[in-house]
Amino acid sequence: MIQRIVWANLRHRRMRTALAISAIALEMAMILLIFGLADGLVGESNRRQRGIGADIMVRPDTSGSALSAGSAGLDEAMVEELEKLPGVKMAVGTAFSRIGGFNTLTGVDIEKLGRMAGGFDYLKGRGFEQPYEAVIDEYYARQEKLDVGDTVSLLNRDFTVSGIVGAGKASRIFIPLATKQEISSEAGKLSQIYVQLEDPPQAVAFVETLKVRYPENPIYTMEEFISLFTSQTRGVADKFLLVIVGIAMGVGFIVVLIAMYTAVLDRTREIGILKALGASPGYVVRIFLGETALLTVTGIAAGIGIAYLGASLVESRFPLVTVTILQSHLVRATSVALIGSLFGVLYPSLRAARQDPIEALAYE
Repeated sequence: MIQRIVWANLRHRRMRTALAISAIALEMAMILLIFGLADGLVGESNRRQRGIGADIMVRPDTSGSALSAGSAGLDEAMVEELEKLPGVKMAVGTAFSRIGGFNTLTGVDIEKLGRMAGGFDYLKGRGFEQPYEAVIDEYYARQEKLDVGDTVSLLNRDFTVSGIVGAGKASRIFIPLATKQEISSEAGKLSQIYVQLEDPPQAVAFVETLKVRYPENPIYTMEEFISLFTSQTRGVADKFLLVIVGIAMGVGFIVVLIAMYTAVLDRTREIGILKALGASPGYVVRIFLGETALLTVTGIAAGIGIAYLGASLVESRFPLVTVTILQSHLVRATSVALIGSLFGVLYPSLRAARQDPIEALAYE
């Protein structure tokens, strides 16, 4: 009987039902997209770091955290020093600048980096051969609508695109190391050095050896650096995400509260009839809980669909942006939607349960 009453009430008030479902769906989609954007940006950055093929990273003594490399404070001569050490296969120095978010422009010997990374996948063109040529990845090319031979402004200089490579290795944009150093007035200086070992499993022990040799420099295994980068990035994002989740939960709470409270007012006489026929307060509460549960579940399902559609549209419109919706995100967003709806229905359902049947029947 309760199920029939719930379905009848929702069908009879279609506009209110549609609005409540839409609000819960938007709440759900907002949470999923925000979490997906945060994890997508971090995940893509980590993927590019792993794509370098290095085992160890050496950073300047001015780098305060994994999120900031400080100034280019490494002497370029350190690359040759490292390559002379037993067990080192090769070392590559880079000088980079942020170009927004976690995307970077990197000055590097691209042929040497390509050897370390197992080769670049050139989709078009070639590596740079002139000081003001640049190699870009496929997503940056798509975002900026660039092709081989086009001119692109980087660091307030005009560069010619000499090649487009597959994404996933180090950076979005590569320019000659000497050119990057010249533009930044950091001749002979590097932002970081990647080291590849003959025996990668020895990375942890080798890091300890390097720390003795270069005590002032932060030195990490690549996995250690990626883990540190991820934890620090999440730490920065957590407060922002907490605010977003709080706003979303508040939206769900208010929408359900208004919808159910209005439903109680509209159905005062119906509630009076039910109670006059012997319906218990618990029976009345279950009716409103049933309606809320159906609205919430439908809204959650719709929100998940909207989130995946939104993620697809964002990645299509903005190729540099990655949205990664994980199972853990679905669990969190669903929990938030359910909790917000539960608190939203409590007062209206309890108010309906406490109504006096005589007064309810006299209500106009």
